[in-house]
This record gives sequence, C-alpha cells and structure tokens, in this order.
Amino acid sequence: MSEDLFKGVEQKEFELSNHQKLVLPLFYFDNTSLIATFTASTNKVQNFLPHPEMRLIELFPGRCLITFMAFEYRKTDIAPYNEFAIVMPISFRKAQIPVVTIGSQILRRSLSCYIWHLPVTTEIARIGGVEVYGYPKFIADIDFHREPGRVRCVLAEKGKNILSLSGNVLTTELGKRQEYITYSIKDGTPLRTEVLVNPIEFSQSINRDAAELEIGTEHPISQELKSIGLGEKPILYQYCPVGESILFEPQNM
Repeated sequence: MSEDLFKGVEQKEFELSNHQKLVLPLFYFDNTSLIATFTASTNKVQNFLPHPEMRLIELFPGRCLITFMAFEYRKTDIAPYNEFAIVMPISFRKAQIPVVTIGSQILRRSLSCYIWHLPVTTEIARIGGVEVYGYPKFIADIDFHREPGRVRCVLAEKGKNILSLSGNVLTTELGKRQEYITYSIKDGTPLRTEVLVNPIEFSQSINRDAAELEIGTEHPISQELKSIGLGEKPILYQYCPVGESILFEPQNM
C-alpha cells in the first residue's frame, strides 16, 4: 500500500437510507483488476446512452469502445467485495474525434466513461453506489478463478450467467497513476465522479489473444451485449494484480 495516495485526503461520514454509515471519499487499499476494451457499433450502442450530451468515443467512424472491468477489492472502507463494470468511454458536452479523443485521454491518463452496468457482491456497496453516485448497481455473483498463467472472472445473477472475462497473467511493473471520470444519472441529473487509481503492479497488452470475453445467453444484459456488434477480440487488455484507488464524491453537472 502506498500511503502517499491517501495522505491529506479528508473523509467525512455519510449515512445511507438504511442507516448504514460510510465515509467519503472511499478508500480502496488492495485491489486486483482485469480490464479489456472492445469495439462495438456506434449506432447500436448509442441507443443505450441516457443523456443527449454524452457522446460515444470512437476508435474510427462507426466503431465506438466498450470496456469490461472486473474488480476484486480485498481491503476497503466498506469491507471486501467484488465488482464488475461495463462502461462506455464518452465525451461529455464536447465533440469527439475518432482516434484523436481517445488518444488525448490516454496521454493525459484521464479517461471518461458512462457507467452502463455495475453489479457488486455486497449490499453496502450496492446501496452506497445507488444513493450517493447514481450508479446502476445490483447484487450479483462475481467470482475470480485463478489457474497457472490465467485469471478468470465469472459474472452471474440468480443462476443466470451474464459473462466471463479471462486474461493472461502478465509480467508487471509499477504503473503510472491514472484517473477515471465516470458519468452516471441520478434522478435525471448527470453526475461526474473522479476515481484516482494507483496501479502498483501493472501491465497491458495489445495481443488480441491476451484476454477473452464469453457472453451468456439468458440474462437481459447478455442479450444487450449480443445486440451491439461487439468485436470478437479485445483491442487492449490491462492486468493489475495489486492496486489501490480513491472514489471521490460526485459532482452535480
């Protein structure tokens, strides 16, 4: 753990509607993440955006990006839990230019995205995400499986498989800090939230066989994913077996 990430960040207590309490910003002290980015049909994904000022970021005209992010949070301010994010990289209130916009965000290490689906494994993570951040959270089964050279995360709800994401175990080094700007909708209002990430052990690969996504058949989210023209293989895979992060309070846009 790097104490520098959390040093000087003041936290305050927040009470949820079920009388559970948490502190904001939320600290995540020990995490693992698997992240894979795919292309998809811009026209088809556009139908799922909830706000007219959200603009999908395209790799090239007609093909936007969809990112799948599996998280294992081993030590946090709200106890251990797992999470799976399905996000759409976007530009908010700004025009996007294929290649240029995503390239600029990568260079600045500041990526912006709309949170499409965000299942979690504990109730405090669900209700906190919904009430504070407007995130589309629900309780699901999110299980990590490790075998020699490979890590796999399986996402399911009520016995119905949604998807599984697997990736190679890569040789890692200390990564550079990065921020994610997430957008969500709460009571019809867009919220902007900063997430600061410190990847202590990190690697990435453009080998299109480094990660694999398998989509289920019965769950509604699976059916959505099958409808958007996802590419068969990822364009980027990121592996972070040890990391830490801060989830800051949302801003009303």
